[in-house]
Amino acid sequence: MKALIVDDAKFLRETLKDILKKHSIEVVAEGENGIEAVQLYKQLQPDVLITDITMPKMNGIEAITKIKQEFPDAKIIICSAMGQQKMVIEAIEAGALDFITKPFDEDRVMEAIKRVMN
Repeated sequence: MKALIVDDAKFLRETLKDILKKHSIEVVAEGENGIEAVQLYKQLQPDVLITDITMPKMNGIEAITKIKQEFPDAKIIICSAMGQQKMVIEAIEAGALDFITKPFDEDRVMEAIKRVMN
């Protein structure tokens, strides 16, 4: 399985990458903002995209909307900080299939991935 991780915080991308590698999921690319999320998704068409909501240049909700227009079957998981319920709901309405909260819990990350892939 191939994953794309997009988050403006390098530390959080590293944390997610470690979790995914442990479960034999290949991280094909990383991005720092919504613009990169859209470009990398189009280019690589990964099995799953894990993206933050709050990012510079273009936020996760806008990126999800753009990706879903072109790739309606895209499997997207949104990352949010605690207290971003309203944004999580917007992201789900835009087409995200699940969400994980920071700090990441390995079991919850894998549960979200399994859920969106089925």
